[in-house]
Amino acid sequence: MSTVTAYPTGGQFLLEDTAPADIFTPEDFDETQRMIVDTVREFIGRSVTPHREEFEFGKKVELGKTMLQEAGRAGLLSVDIPEVYGGMGSDKATTMLVTEVIAWSGSFSCWHGAQTGIGTLPIVYFGTKEQKEKYLPKLATGELVSAYALSEPGAGTDALAARTTAVLNAGKTHYLLNGTKQYITNAGLADVFIVFAKVDGENFTAFIVDRDSPGLSIGPEEKKMGIKGSSTCAVILEDAQIPVANVLGEIGRGHVVAFNILNVGRFKLGAGTVGGCKVALEHAVPYVKQRQQFGRPLSDFGLIRAKIADIAARTFVSESMVYRTAGLMDQAIATLDRDAEDFDRQIIDKVEEFTIECSMIKVFATESLALAAEEGLQMLGGYGFCEDYPLEQIYRDERINRIFEGTNEINRMLVPGMILRKALKKELPFFAAAKRVADDLLGPPAFEEAGEPGFLEEEARLVAAMKRSCVAALGFAAQKHGENIKDQQEILSDAADMVMETYACESGLLRALKKASAGGEESARLMADMLTLYIHDAMDRVAIWGRNVLAQSAEGDELRTMMTGLRRLAKHVPVNRARLHDAIAGRVVEAGRYTV
Repeated sequence: MSTVTAYPTGGQFLLEDTAPADIFTPEDFDETQRMIVDTVREFIGRSVTPHREEFEFGKKVELGKTMLQEAGRAGLLSVDIPEVYGGMGSDKATTMLVTEVIAWSGSFSCWHGAQTGIGTLPIVYFGTKEQKEKYLPKLATGELVSAYALSEPGAGTDALAARTTAVLNAGKTHYLLNGTKQYITNAGLADVFIVFAKVDGENFTAFIVDRDSPGLSIGPEEKKMGIKGSSTCAVILEDAQIPVANVLGEIGRGHVVAFNILNVGRFKLGAGTVGGCKVALEHAVPYVKQRQQFGRPLSDFGLIRAKIADIAARTFVSESMVYRTAGLMDQAIATLDRDAEDFDRQIIDKVEEFTIECSMIKVFATESLALAAEEGLQMLGGYGFCEDYPLEQIYRDERINRIFEGTNEINRMLVPGMILRKALKKELPFFAAAKRVADDLLGPPAFEEAGEPGFLEEEARLVAAMKRSCVAALGFAAQKHGENIKDQQEILSDAADMVMETYACESGLLRALKKASAGGEESARLMADMLTLYIHDAMDRVAIWGRNVLAQSAEGDELRTMMTGLRRLAKHVPVNRARLHDAIAGRVVEAGRYTV
């Protein structure tokens, strides 16, 4: 039975303050979780790294299945599977930690992510007892390899436009599926597929489809720009015979399966790309330490140190977002009765409450890795462009992350859309907060006493100003555009960026304050430097996006008045970025990798 009754819900961070002690951070990992990290690293060193050349460049994708089976023997496929079916039943923080560290395995991370996430979780959360007993123990060991087949040639982001159909046969024993699924990860060697089709051409439904089903065939491997060790194929269904017992969830409710599982996939992808940021630094920093130019190591030069510091700071706030959100989910799940028959189904309902945070993490962390790969390769110069150096592969591989699990564009639409939807359903008091902020901005300015700010005090003030800017801009736009706000994509995108930056900055701030509270301010000095660097830059970006939102929603005196209030919120004294770059890079270069 659960004794926890209350927890913060998704999007609530924007309207309420959070105490540093109330968030989960990587510093809170226990000894068991740290041992799991060691297990993952040992597995990669033993089973993946020795085969890098033939796996990543030799087109031997079949090695992925062998590696998955070895990962299964090491217990690395069972983290999310309930114990009763041979899994570990771990919390979300542990799941994200495993996903992050798997990033060191290159293309294998695609095999692992598709297997343990979107390929297995639909059965965990929506499967019948019989379906779970049949599939989950073998998915946990790697005896079965899974894949998630949603996208089609004419239906990517718009999943509900799928044309794959399912019709009952005359004997009502099987559904006959017809259609083509495209770009399916793990498809070349998968044993089981989660397939979505419209029953009678109308009712979007999920099915568990075995590879040996009559009428199912697999297309050739796609020739991809990156993740070359992964398997990506089309799945072709021509009167494929699927037993009625293999309907997953309810007929006509496939969207519930699809969107909830994609939600988890976005979160896990965010964790994986945080690991990718660390991998990029782990390869770039030792190189610039030993590479000499003009009689000095590259790591001594200011522009190189700026790149290192910018990557480290963005990695820090991305990592803070991921584990803060994992902690929120675990708090929510802790309110459930673990003895309930539908406990697993209730878990996904709790996770769904954090759809906003999942989309933000997916976008923010994948774009953080894009920066890390870009600048990491640049630090290596010509060497970075060569296959002998891992930055070349990281640069190619990272690009797909901004397309996986819903493009970053569609996820940007989801963030403000979900905030407004929750507001309309009275789940968030957003509109009342927007009115209060607007009234404050339209009123006379408050005068604050000048003085030297304390530890991260100015950064805390800026984060509070970011929150108010987000609420004011999105609330004003929603008031002006009404129901048509859903069609104002540029407004929604700018609002999403404002909210993402705010969540990232606050997550890092709370983490640093928590560490300082536990070990003293000096113990959090590097975190504080990264935050000062990042938050001051972020405030400028938030102000620009807010200005854009207002300019698309008002004009004349009304616009000028709102802009005056927004400028008041965004006002801050610039920091010495060169000094911060030097201090942050100095610590990272000394460690030879990402460090906090």
